[in-house]
Amino acid sequence: MELDERVLKNGEHAVFRLRALYRKYGYAQYKMSKFEEYDLYVQNKDFLVGDGVITFNDTDGKLLALKPDVTLSIIKKTTDEEHVLHKLCYNENVYRISGSTHTFGEIMQTGLECIGEIGVCETAEVLMLALESLETIGGASVLDLSHLGVISALLDDTGADEIQKKRLIACIGEKNPHGIREICASIGADASLTEKLSALVRVYGKPKQVYQKLRALSLGEKAEAALAELETLTDTLDAIGVGENVRIDFSVVNDMNYYSGVVFRGFVDGIPEGILSGGRYDRLMRKMGRRSGAIGFALYLDLLECLDRRAKQYDADTVLVYGDDAEPAALLGAVRTLTEQGASVRMLRKYPEGLRCRRLMAFQNGGVVTLENND
Repeated sequence: MELDERVLKNGEHAVFRLRALYRKYGYAQYKMSKFEEYDLYVQNKDFLVGDGVITFNDTDGKLLALKPDVTLSIIKKTTDEEHVLHKLCYNENVYRISGSTHTFGEIMQTGLECIGEIGVCETAEVLMLALESLETIGGASVLDLSHLGVISALLDDTGADEIQKKRLIACIGEKNPHGIREICASIGADASLTEKLSALVRVYGKPKQVYQKLRALSLGEKAEAALAELETLTDTLDAIGVGENVRIDFSVVNDMNYYSGVVFRGFVDGIPEGILSGGRYDRLMRKMGRRSGAIGFALYLDLLECLDRRAKQYDADTVLVYGDDAEPAALLGAVRTLTEQGASVRMLRKYPEGLRCRRLMAFQNGGVVTLENND
């Protein structure tokens, strides 16, 4: 019997389709324990989304944490091997502060990691899968791309110290050119360099249009090299027919202590925040003593509750009402027949006031009669 997709929530539906998508491209399923040693997370707390980690003591006194992240665990479990590319996908519940409830919750997260020798081909494949993941969820979507090599090159040229760089990065992430100008003025940065940084937060749009605007600014050798890498990636996505929903947005700035190279964020119509986040995180690999490169992304499927609430027209699929004279075996046989036809059946003695169902049926005289059908 095929599962009727109408009985699944958006998140549950997405998990099955995303898992199939990633496996088609050679990503093996990764499973992890619900908890890890707390030290793994406290040593990399800046990499985590949010500050909260739920901890408890094991029977031997060791401090453990309910997992708030999957990437760190995957890095810990894989090894550096020449010519070996680790391609792993996962569907795990993580424990962190929910974006929808703002309380600790069990959040469904799906994603993939590619660890090893990462070049243009591997990076383009991950970006392609990010785009296809957004399309799988459904509705209009967009993937915003940035390259930290462009940003870091310009920040280095300002002569800013680490604290000042963090302030400038915060302004870039907020699309705040006024703040950028204030900080640059306070450190005596060159006026033309200040305008280049300000331009980064103002440009947004399709890749070719953005590249044309930025090249007119003469960004410098290092920034131009990073921009050329980004252009190669977007040209590749265009060439394979998946680049229509790509936009360049340099306000996508993940933590530069961990990320390097391309970073990205995905959005789906109807969800008020980014549902997909990822990028190249070689710096995190070095921090954890690894030589390999790495790139990946995660989808925060708890956010699909927004689509569930908006799209929910009915409280039930099929309601089957029956009387006191119904013969149990015949009634249950009728229910089984309906479920085998793909329906989700709620069997009730009386139809409650205010309940909305797609199809209302009655069990009468040993058979099923349709009273209302909203298909």
